[in-house]
Amino acid sequence: MPAAFTFVRLKYQSGDWDAVDERMPANLLHSLVQYTKVPVAPKEKVVALDSEELFRYPFCYLSGHRLVQFSAAEKKNFEQYVRGGGFVFVDDCNHDIDGLFARSFEEQMRVCFGTGALKKLPGSHPIYSQFFPFPEGPPNTGFELNGWGDDLVHDYLKGIEIDGRLRVLYSNKDYGCEWDYDFRNKRFLAEDNTKFGVNIILYALTA
Repeated sequence: MPAAFTFVRLKYQSGDWDAVDERMPANLLHSLVQYTKVPVAPKEKVVALDSEELFRYPFCYLSGHRLVQFSAAEKKNFEQYVRGGGFVFVDDCNHDIDGLFARSFEEQMRVCFGTGALKKLPGSHPIYSQFFPFPEGPPNTGFELNGWGDDLVHDYLKGIEIDGRLRVLYSNKDYGCEWDYDFRNKRFLAEDNTKFGVNIILYALTA
């Protein structure tokens, strides 16, 4: 494993894997430096899902608006990575539980891990208290509150656990776009909305 934490974005052959601007990972990396002692690589790294390079990193991010249809090599790598201890944070940029990304990604998870493997996380899950406390569960995003996507405020996230540890975290809340701004503008917020991202990464690193 690299000595410094590297924010890895997964590139997959279908869909728009690069839907979220590179400002988002830069923002989260800034938060890790600001709040923790985790050493970080200064820029995100894009890694193809069907590449063996994937297995060098403990954390990966996958997002998009469109179809998620893994190739045979991508499916094999995703399943082996997760079962081998890797952590994938998946974020639906549509904020839509019945949109194309949501339906196709959830089908890929059924194919990889079986029916019912992807389950709602309880509000008491350790990821909500890993570093910053979120006693009400996953924080809302402005896209939900403004009626974007399916016009619902999701009070849960979903996940896949392997051997009692969360290995796939799945969100319909569009955190990627919520955190897609220059980190220098964070000072204008009443509350830093990237804190839950810190929880996600620290949970992945302690898994």
